[in-house]
Amino acid sequence: MRCYGLAFAWLLACVATLGSLYFSLGLGLTPCTLCWYQRICLYPLVITLGFAAWRADRTAALYLLPQIFFGFFISLYQVIIQQVPKWDPIGFCGSGPSCSDKHEIGLGFVTIPMLSAIGFLAIAWMIIRAYRKNRV
Repeated sequence: MRCYGLAFAWLLACVATLGSLYFSLGLGLTPCTLCWYQRICLYPLVITLGFAAWRADRTAALYLLPQIFFGFFISLYQVIIQQVPKWDPIGFCGSGPSCSDKHEIGLGFVTIPMLSAIGFLAIAWMIIRAYRKNRV
């Protein structure tokens, strides 16, 4: 039986990448510093997950999960600084747009970093499932 977890993870990475490009190019939202770091973690996943899905490399979790979790923690940090006003102990938000600004995207209380965190978690879940299926 073939595992499609990697293919779905790749598809989700493609959708997330296109979504982030739509927010910046289509809607004209300038990405903040933390958004750029999340993009640095997300964009290469389209290529690496594509190759992993094509080759059915279920051990991709070993080399992709650190990058995914790094992107997740960056997005989680941004969600926290958006929810707690004037709180940025690390000081990532320098020049450019503020990382604590919330943009309405039409989903109620959901912000762009929340979408990013959910996307990274979903990709991680699919990759872990594919890896576990390989070990059983």
